[in-house]
Amino acid sequence: MDLAEELAAQQRSISVAEFFEKNKHLLGFDSPTRGIITTIKEAIDNSLDACEEAEVLPDIYVGIKRVDKDVYRIIVEDNGPGIIPKQVPYVFGKLLYGSRFHQIKQSRGQQGIGISAAVMYAQLTTGVPTVVISRTGHKSKAHRFEILIKTEQNEPQVLKDEEIDWDRMHGTRVEIEFKSTLAAKKKLIDYLRYTAVVNPHARIQADIDGEKYTYERAVEQAIVPPKAIAPHPHGIEFGQLKRMADTSKDKVKDFLINGFSRVGEKSADEILGIAKIKPDRKASGLTSDELKVLLDAMQTVQIPPPPASVCLSPIGEESIVQGIDKEYELDFVRSKTRKSQVFSGHPFIVEAAIGYGGKLDGDGPGQLLRFANRVPLLYQQGACVITEAVSGINWKLYNLSQQGLPMGPVLILVHVASTNVPFTSESKDAIAAIPEIQKEITLALQELGRELKNFISRRDKNRQVEERARAVCAILPDIAAKVSEIVEKPVPDVTPLEAQIMRKVVVKKRVNNETGKTEIVINNFTRNAVTLTLYCMSPDNAADSLVKPDFTDTIGDEFNIVWKINVEPESSWKTEFSGTAHSTVSVRGVEEKLLVVVDLAGI
Repeated sequence: MDLAEELAAQQRSISVAEFFEKNKHLLGFDSPTRGIITTIKEAIDNSLDACEEAEVLPDIYVGIKRVDKDVYRIIVEDNGPGIIPKQVPYVFGKLLYGSRFHQIKQSRGQQGIGISAAVMYAQLTTGVPTVVISRTGHKSKAHRFEILIKTEQNEPQVLKDEEIDWDRMHGTRVEIEFKSTLAAKKKLIDYLRYTAVVNPHARIQADIDGEKYTYERAVEQAIVPPKAIAPHPHGIEFGQLKRMADTSKDKVKDFLINGFSRVGEKSADEILGIAKIKPDRKASGLTSDELKVLLDAMQTVQIPPPPASVCLSPIGEESIVQGIDKEYELDFVRSKTRKSQVFSGHPFIVEAAIGYGGKLDGDGPGQLLRFANRVPLLYQQGACVITEAVSGINWKLYNLSQQGLPMGPVLILVHVASTNVPFTSESKDAIAAIPEIQKEITLALQELGRELKNFISRRDKNRQVEERARAVCAILPDIAAKVSEIVEKPVPDVTPLEAQIMRKVVVKKRVNNETGKTEIVINNFTRNAVTLTLYCMSPDNAADSLVKPDFTDTIGDEFNIVWKINVEPESSWKTEFSGTAHSTVSVRGVEEKLLVVVDLAGI
């Protein structure tokens, strides 16, 4: 008996903050190295969500500064709507405090744990309070707070609250100090880059220990924020149904119509008919047994899926391509947004993209970029349904080698948008293997794989055509010159012979060994006039060009020289200018199958 009383005396309730303080690895703070990335991720998520809810184009600053040997100050500042002063301590100093947990709509953060967990991690490693500055508009002053968390009570402790002048009209700035290292600097930069890809409407500027990075926005249009919807009958569980019924003042028929998504009068009557419950009974008066029967009836009746167009905000095919083009230089990029689907009553949309070539590494496995609700997933790749779906596709059918993931210069992006992303843990690193989600990922990538296969096939065919063209353009003049020397006659014009062989628009670039000038010749061997744009990247500005350029721009140490040209059928165009063999040419405005660009060696 004494032992029982002694054990009983040791038992007490555990606050949420205490629990996560001892289990911080569950939230992504399992190491000092990862702590920086998790903190920045949570702060940027909050900033992007706030800007989108206010329909503001996000301008976000990220700073990481060493303040001691192993102590860093993390700064994230945004131009969002700000937080009213009385709410600031709870947003940053109380775990499980937020506005999105009870809302059924797509958002980056939902539980209200992320940024307050970073505050807790900071005071755990350094004891330094977190500084928060927030301003809600030009008519009010900014408030500056210094905040800690009382872990035993899971309550904020405000050390200082003062009004200050701040140059931002509205926004929030958070400064957090904790012990860490920059060993994962590359992963941090990858995170910022990936965030910029799937948030092409945002501008992100970063100063990482003195090194500056800028990710400009590619889309000048703010996102229309998703709206919250009522729960769907097929995604409801008994506990939630009972809680809703107990707090409702409606009759049970009105309770079904008003409390659930896509339930109309006909569906409500059908549900109540199966459950054998009278429509005019009070929802709050239903017994547990009656609610269980009602729940079973709700699963039986066919009800349209929840309105994904209202509660979800996919990136969109065009914006995905713009985001990838902004951060990567690729030869091929295509994206696909699938139609909305449902798992357990929760709507979701799968978006995917494939990029190929360019400056991607041709050796080893391709790059896999995983996202959920526009947030990069950096860890636990092997435990994610996205990886499982990508590995399960036979990429050899699409002209790619494969060892689990596809190999070579290929980039695969998969984004899952949902009102309830089924993460495998609170750290939100991987998506659980939900069959409906895996199927949609597979279908999207297979469709893109077919487009990639066509591109690779055309590229290989064009290479063969280009090699033949190079041979024709290089060998025929030599043959003509040798023959004329043998027969002691003038060198014949081989252009008609080239025309018979080609029947294409042939662009030839060479450096004339006699004059030392770069020559560009365009022969239109087709039967139609062509209007094209000729681009030349050169260390020289082509100021003495035989045909003056329409446009010249400086890019670094090189000049981008542009001509807009019309070439009639069976005719040619030519220019020459002082230059070197280091210039490169490209053409737009002519169908790929009708174009051959040949870079000839000096003659």
